[in-house]
Amino acid sequence: MEPIEPQGHETIVQAQVAPQAADPPGYYPPQRRGRGGGLLLFFILILVIALGCSFLLNLALLANQTPSRPGRALQEEYIAHDKFQTGTDKVAIVSVNGAILGYEGYLKQQIDQASADEHVKAVVLRIDSPGGTVSASDYYYHHLSRLRTESNKPIVVSMGAIAASGGYYLSMAAGPNEKTVFAEPTTFTGSIGVVIPHYNFSGLLDQFGIEEDSVASHRLKTMGSLAREMTEEERAIFQQLVDEGFARFKAIIRANRPTFQDDGEALEKLATGQIFTAEQAKRAGLVDEIGFLEEAVDRAIELAGLDRNNVQVIRYKRTLGLGSLLLGANARGRAFDLAQMIDLSAPRPYYLATQLPLLVRSGD
Repeated sequence: MEPIEPQGHETIVQAQVAPQAADPPGYYPPQRRGRGGGLLLFFILILVIALGCSFLLNLALLANQTPSRPGRALQEEYIAHDKFQTGTDKVAIVSVNGAILGYEGYLKQQIDQASADEHVKAVVLRIDSPGGTVSASDYYYHHLSRLRTESNKPIVVSMGAIAASGGYYLSMAAGPNEKTVFAEPTTFTGSIGVVIPHYNFSGLLDQFGIEEDSVASHRLKTMGSLAREMTEEERAIFQQLVDEGFARFKAIIRANRPTFQDDGEALEKLATGQIFTAEQAKRAGLVDEIGFLEEAVDRAIELAGLDRNNVQVIRYKRTLGLGSLLLGANARGRAFDLAQMIDLSAPRPYYLATQLPLLVRSGD
């Protein structure tokens, strides 16, 4: 080191730095890896996953919107009795769950399969339903009654938590045979009656300045409109529709309940729309026995003259499609569209026990 001329009293020493050698030809120093490449790979991975999920979702929706093949057999699930499952005779449990609103759905498939299967000798109709539309309830009552009479297969009813209104209507498919309608100790049943729901939203519409301005061929074409109060003329017409449906309900009961065939006045006292407990219903003659599903099955075996040790008790299970497997058994893949809004707004009579507005639509 060479001393540098001091400034003041200090001596400053300057170091000599040797020059760095040049990089050899073809040599590229390593570069520091930044975060850009990792983030790019991450986003590509997310994009691939999203596209894959979108593909599966659309495939599932497409599968769900494809109608099931006519005559497609339901799966059978063994429930009780012949534990070795060698017996050829069967008692089939046909299940009615939830509101009775649709046609040609799961319930109809069960009825058709039980009717066509020559090994099914009797049916237990398991009902857990508050009812539904007048037409759907009568439709399924008709087909269940045909199963009993034309296929000569006795039907025994087993009521679950609720079998009211349209649910009770279906129980009449057991016919006039003795001890064919069973209710569990905690069952609610009855609610014999008809209702056409109507709601007056005119006060709410006034707040938003909305007026009904429909053009119709006749004043009654818009009867039941939610945008105004119902007129007395409209109310009388709707009441006539209700009364006719009500009369049919009572006629079905009289035809299938021996208690009321000769005592119409007793039925009139019960047909008020009231819900009854199982004990009350039995005392009134609306049901025959208080018991669980097992007792109903035993009665079906007895009526069909079967050997309880050589009979299989089965129930039907839905046949799941690809859409159901990917989205769940209850996935529908349907949007709330204009057709559904029109369906909901149509005046419709119900055999239904409910305290909620009837803003529902069939899933079957």
